[in-house]
Amino acid sequence: MPVRLRIDCAYDGTSFSGWARQPGLATVEGALGVALATLTRDPDVRLTVAGRTDAGVHARGQVAHADVPVGSFTAAPGRSGRSPEDAFRSRLNAILARDLSARQPAVVVTRVSVAPPGFDARFSASWRRYRYRIADDAASRDPLARAHVVWREGHLDVAAMGVAAASLLGEHDFLSFCKPRAGATTVRTLLEASVTRSGGLVVVELRADAFCHSMVRAIVGALLPVGEGRRGPGWVRQVLDERHHGHMVIAPARGLTLEEVGYPPDDELGTRAAMTRARRDQPSSSWASKTNSPESASKTNSPESSSRSTTSSSASSSPSSSTSELNSE
Repeated sequence: MPVRLRIDCAYDGTSFSGWARQPGLATVEGALGVALATLTRDPDVRLTVAGRTDAGVHARGQVAHADVPVGSFTAAPGRSGRSPEDAFRSRLNAILARDLSARQPAVVVTRVSVAPPGFDARFSASWRRYRYRIADDAASRDPLARAHVVWREGHLDVAAMGVAAASLLGEHDFLSFCKPRAGATTVRTLLEASVTRSGGLVVVELRADAFCHSMVRAIVGALLPVGEGRRGPGWVRQVLDERHHGHMVIAPARGLTLEEVGYPPDDELGTRAAMTRARRDQPSSSWASKTNSPESASKTNSPESSSRSTTSSSASSSPSSSTSELNSE
C-alpha cells in the first residue's frame, strides 16, 4: 500500500528544458524522478506537479506529490532517530547532489510531508503566484543574479504598467496571452496583479487560479511597451478582448519564478480537486470564492517582503480552476 507524499521543492531552471520529463533532455521532473526511484527502489514512481514550468523558468515554491511504497518511507531514517519526513527529504537531496555533482545542485527539496486525504498537487491547488524580475537601470544590474533577472535598456513606467496589469483582473478567456493546446481551455481567473519596484528591480507579480502555456511571460511581454511609453495602459485590455494571440510577445524565461502555490484547508482538498477536473470553456457570470483568497489557502512559502512603490490590485474568483490543461508556464 503506497503513501502519498507532498514534496515541496525549489530549482534554478537555467540548465533544464522545463519541468516535464523529455527523452534525452535534462528536466526537473527527470532529475527528481530519478532521485525518487533510487531512494524508493521503485522505477515506476511518478510525480504530479502543481505547475509545469517551461525551459529556463525557475521555482522557489513548487509543489509535487508522489505515491511511494510505505516501506521505503518508514525505512528512510535508518538508525538516525529522525522523522521519516526529514530523513526522506535529506536523502533525496543527497542523491540530487550526487547526480548533479558537476555543479551545485539545481534542485533542492525543501520539505517532505505525508499528504492529507484528497490531496493532489495539481488539482487541489487554489492558486499559483509568479514573479517576473526586470533590471531597467544599469545600477540595478547584478551579474551574480543574471540568470534570474532580465536586463532591459530604458526606464520603465511602473505606474502605467500597474494600471494595465490591473485591467486583466478577473475571469476571462486569456487566449490572447496563451499558446493554445488541443483540448485545453484558455479561461483563467487572474486574482492579483501588481507592478512594483523592489530592491532596484521592476517586479511583475501575478496570482491566478492557474496559468495556461506561456501566459505570464506573454502578459509581461504586453506590459513592457506600456512601460516604455509606446502603448497606453488601455492597450493591454484591448489585446485581451480581441481573443487572438497575433500580438503575443513572450518575455524571456529567465526572469520568471514560480514563488508559491496555495491550497484550501485539508478538509476541502478533495472537493477542490473534483471541481478543478471539471473543464471550464467560458467565463462564468460571477467570480467570488473564498477558496482562492490567500487568507483561506495554505501557502507553500510566505511572500518575500519588499517595499512597494506602485499599483497592486486583486480580485476574487470563481471556485473552479476547471481546466483540462492546468498551470503550464
